[in-house]
Amino acid sequence: MDGKRILLIIGGGIAAYKSLELIRLLAKDGIGARVILTKAGAEFVTPLSVSALSGDKVFQDLFNLTDEAEMGHIELSRSADLIVVAPATADLLAKAANGLANDLASTTLLATDKPVLMVPAMNVRMWEHAAVKRNVAQLVADGVHVMQPDVGPMACGEFGPGRLPEPERIAAQIRKLLAGPVGAGPLAGFRAIVTAGPTREPLDPVRFISNHSSGKQGYAIAEALSRLGADVRLVTGPTSLAIPDGVTPVKVETAVEMHDAVKAQLPADIFVAVAAVADWRPATRAQTKLKLKGAQEAGVALQLVENPDILKRIASKKKDRPRLVIGFAAETDNVEAHAKAKLLRKGCDWILANDVSGDVMGGSDNEVLLVTRKGTERWPRMAKAEVALKLADRIAEAFYDPEGAAKIGAAE
Repeated sequence: MDGKRILLIIGGGIAAYKSLELIRLLAKDGIGARVILTKAGAEFVTPLSVSALSGDKVFQDLFNLTDEAEMGHIELSRSADLIVVAPATADLLAKAANGLANDLASTTLLATDKPVLMVPAMNVRMWEHAAVKRNVAQLVADGVHVMQPDVGPMACGEFGPGRLPEPERIAAQIRKLLAGPVGAGPLAGFRAIVTAGPTREPLDPVRFISNHSSGKQGYAIAEALSRLGADVRLVTGPTSLAIPDGVTPVKVETAVEMHDAVKAQLPADIFVAVAAVADWRPATRAQTKLKLKGAQEAGVALQLVENPDILKRIASKKKDRPRLVIGFAAETDNVEAHAKAKLLRKGCDWILANDVSGDVMGGSDNEVLLVTRKGTERWPRMAKAEVALKLADRIAEAFYDPEGAAKIGAAE
């Protein structure tokens, strides 16, 4: 996204410190940030720290003659591709909803003709107040994008909705808005199948075998491919995540269901197998709840049978094999060696390998190796959304390379 710019308005509140990390994350994606720092915001972060990270002058005063001469508030309001207010306080929401303009931030919001993203942060009681709800509803009706705040503990000691979303989540929303409408992009006309999340293999009506996969990486990849224009089918095991905009979900529970769902979505150009699929399932499923007392007396014996190897079966298809088949290798030791072996064993084109011995499953970051038959590329630790964007860009490059058709097939 090189060349894209946002105008970031930093409101007052303890969460203002997260705006510094947001600027850094966006810079890594080539997205520049020009900043308006409100008077209340300057109580929590300094103009010097903001300027050092953004590499640009910080604007603060509506009546600064020098600023108005060099960059008037009208020009400032229209100089970026997107205006982001983070944190968006109750005061800033109220001013924007009611058309008030008594400082640089509110005047800029009223004068802009660019899209606006509000990222609220405030006490839970304030967020749930009727006046704030009314203002948010008015902003949405006016076409403003408003993110839902996170739920959690607050600096005031209370718990509930109102926390500023983490910078990675805000950055992902900014990238989405800057990318333009779904269906336009270098992968327009291509179909992609992405698997995500865990599978659940039932033992009885109330128990199952599963794993700690959150689905975050697979969902992020599905969203990134969609933003590049691909028609994305997300075959997902049980997760608590919202389906990304523009992505067609296919919800499953077991490995067998996931295998059948992937087959039903073929033909496709791209297949990315991110899901943590259970290798085994119980040979039989009890129709009633297994009782602890009986199991203790008889001893517990669980007979397992192997689940279908979805990645290998799709990669080895003679008919309807996707042009690019990508697998994931979640390892706890000898990551590169295991990934290279898996690449050959499964017959896929690329493997993204990661070490899951830490907090990767369920966490927000990932550190991966991209393994192809030509070699290994190490990617630094980054947010899962960033991994997804980097992978989507690599996929697009592969399809549009002058020799791409020869390079991304099974013979790579």
